[in-house]
Formats: sequence, C-alpha cells, structure tokens
Amino acid sequence: MPQLADNKKAFFDYEILEKFEAGLMLLGHEVKSAKNGQISLKGAFITFHNNKAYLTNATISKYKQAGKLDNYDPTRSRQVLLHKKEIRYLQGKFAEKGLTIVPISVYTKNRLVKIEIAVARGKHTFDKRETLKKKDVEREMRRSLHDK
Repeated sequence: MPQLADNKKAFFDYEILEKFEAGLMLLGHEVKSAKNGQISLKGAFITFHNNKAYLTNATISKYKQAGKLDNYDPTRSRQVLLHKKEIRYLQGKFAEKGLTIVPISVYTKNRLVKIEIAVARGKHTFDKRETLKKKDVEREMRRSLHDK
C-alpha cells in the first residue's frame, strides 16, 4: 500500500475519533497524476450532497503527458465511494456539533486509489500545545535511551 499523500495537519488540528477506508472516483489522468505523487490533501474535507460523499478542496495537479485538458479544475469535488450505511452514519456524525470528516491519507491498494477518512473533533490551541509537549518529552526519552 504505497502512500500517495498524507494530511499531517489533520492529526495536529483534530482529535481523530474513527477511521474509514473508501474508494475515490477519479478521471484517468487524475489517477496517473495521483500515482506520481501530484496530490495534496492540505485543507481538504468531506461534504455531502444528495446522499453522496465528496472530497472537497483536495488538489490533484494536471498530468503532464495528458495533452490538452480544457477547463481542468485541480480542486474540483471528487466522489468518495462508501456504502449507503456508512454514508448515513457519517452524515449523522457530520451534523453533530463540533465534529467534521477529514481525509487522512490517499494510497493505492491492488491498483485502486483508496482514501482514508476520519471523524474528527477540532482541537483548541491549548490541546495543540499539550500534544507538542508530549512529543518533545517522548523524543528526549528516546534520545537518552539511544545514547546509553
């Protein structure tokens, strides 16, 4: 499962509550571009329209060898492929106050492009500082154990 893109900021800005694996509906040249690593999840999120889930604000750059692509929008909404039961569940979580659905990573699995999404709750600034302090302490502990 080679990783194509990560949303590192999601782990910093949000507390991850639940994870889901889903398919991602892409055009042919978008698949090639994504497999070349030309995808960014920075600022991306999941929205719902007509009982379908969409990845919004993710950027997939234009594939260089695709030729002339008129009116190609790299940040267009792309459908996220989930079961109806999962979509209903996620819509319920999305409607709850303080919860959002964020993409965590995009990867390949048996030639298919998959996306990992999560139900998340936003962190406050003091929570972010606490997380940074914990990481610093863990890093120092590993260094001191490694040096001995």
